Amino acid sequence: MASKKKNGKSKADSKKIEEEILNETVKEEPTEEKKEETLTEETANEECNNESGEAEEASVKEEKKTKEQEKIEELEDRVKRQLAEFENFRKRTDKEKEQMFETGAKSVLEKILPVVDNFERGLSNIKPEEESDPHVEGMRMIYKQLMGELEKLEVKPIEAVGCEFNPDFHNAIMQVASDEYESGFVAQELQKGYMYRDSVLRHSMVAVVP
Repeated sequence: MASKKKNGKSKADSKKIEEEILNETVKEEPTEEKKEETLTEETANEECNNESGEAEEASVKEEKKTKEQEKIEELEDRVKRQLAEFENFRKRTDKEKEQMFETGAKSVLEKILPVVDNFERGLSNIKPEEESDPHVEGMRMIYKQLMGELEKLEVKPIEAVGCEFNPDFHNAIMQVASDEYESGFVAQELQKGYMYRDSVLRHSMVAVVP
């Protein structure tokens, strides 16, 4: 009798233990709903991490792009400065070359003017009966050709007689009385003056009415 009671109690204890284990197992196993919630939370965390990573990567790219743009602008500014300096150098060099050319040209032309003076003196002393002489005609042709070449080089005579005296163009070496011109005007031209472009090649030697 005691043995039957003992066996019955043992079975009851075993059943109770099995129920407790089953309950614990049920508690430990997550439901489908909990699984989905956990998965959603993990996905959200992952997406959040991805977005954070992408934002950080975008920020790094933007910063790199900004630095590259600044470098490009710096190089462009340097190139523009160098081009401006080169253009200024070119203009300055061209101006210096032009000045050197004009100095050299004036030096040569000044040596030619006495030849022109001699031609004019010779032609002015020709007598009327010598006008048809071939030598005279030859001198006139050479003189005309010479003056034509000087004109091509932008050499032109300075107006003097009948003009008001101007020390920038005229060199007064004497005074003469004149009924034709007023005081301060040029009455005679003793030596013809010439301009080369916009500068005086040789001043006119003149006589002025006092």
